[in-house]
Amino acid sequence: MSRPAAGRRGGDARLGVNPITCRAHGLCAELLPELIGLDEWGYPILAASPVPPQLLEMARDAVAACPTLALRLSGAR
Repeated sequence: MSRPAAGRRGGDARLGVNPITCRAHGLCAELLPELIGLDEWGYPILAASPVPPQLLEMARDAVAACPTLALRLSGAR
C-alpha cells in the first residue's frame, strides 16, 4: 500500500524562525494565529506540532510575507 506524498499529508511540514534575522514585526502571527503566537517582546512563538494540511497554504503565505525572511517552512512540497 502506498503512502501519500508528504506535501499532501501536510504532517511533515514545520515552521521555523531565524531568531537573529527576526525583527519582531508580528506579521506572521497576524497571518497565521492558529500556529504562531508572540512573546512579550513581539517575537514569534511557533507551535511545536507540524503544520496541518488545511493550514499549509496559509503557512506559505506567512513565510512569503515575512519582511526579514526570518520565517521558513520545511518539509512541505
